[in-house]
Amino acid sequence: MNEVQERFLPAITLLRGENLQYLFTTLFILGFITFVGFLILMILSIRKGNRLPIRYIFLTTACFAIALIGLYGTLTLSSNSTQSEIDQALEHESSDATTEKNPATSPQIKLSCLHMTTDEFKNKFNGAVGKYRLNGLSITRLNILDSSEQGTGSFEYVFNDELRLVGAVNADESIQEVRLYRTGDTRKPTGGILLTAIATLILTTNSEYSYNDAQDVIQDIGLLDRDVNQPDFDGRTVRNGLEYRFSVQDHDHSTFEITVAK
Repeated sequence: MNEVQERFLPAITLLRGENLQYLFTTLFILGFITFVGFLILMILSIRKGNRLPIRYIFLTTACFAIALIGLYGTLTLSSNSTQSEIDQALEHESSDATTEKNPATSPQIKLSCLHMTTDEFKNKFNGAVGKYRLNGLSITRLNILDSSEQGTGSFEYVFNDELRLVGAVNADESIQEVRLYRTGDTRKPTGGILLTAIATLILTTNSEYSYNDAQDVIQDIGLLDRDVNQPDFDGRTVRNGLEYRFSVQDHDHSTFEITVAK
């Protein structure tokens, strides 16, 4: 860096950013006021019949040019500043939209519920029952149990003597998890109304799924394998951030549960 650059570097730095805005604004104001002043003097001189001095014409023109430079610079900087703010806002919105579409890219976003209330759950469940004509499984009214001290609650629905549905509800009334309890001889192959109920719950938590998709989930869990040893069975699979798990506790009790995948 030479001596001239070192001498003028502070001035150049001072003129950056907002200082340029102040400079052009000052040029416009001073140039305009001076231009008006010289213009008035020229008009008064003409009225008196005096000959206009050339310096008046020169100074008036110079002041007008300074005012124009100040006005142009002010408008340009203001436009650039506004465009910069717009670009930043658009970039921020684009970033938010990307995060919403791809929640896995943000470690701070984590599912904590099934994203539905008890009423929405009942309506979606009954909708799947009606769509695929799964007779005998409609939910008439969920039995909402008292909330705990932590602000969470639960609900229950009994299909029959062997099949019972239980769910946990967060403080914001969204469903946290769902469990289907079956009482009966677990040594017999899983089938009948239990598999139908499991398929319906899968359809309820994945509105885009078809019945074939639900069967694929059941297949992934392992319930359709012929060589399954039921008393020791514990199968699970994860779909769209949810874990589907079927396990056998003893010869008389088995559970199918849907929870948020960890």
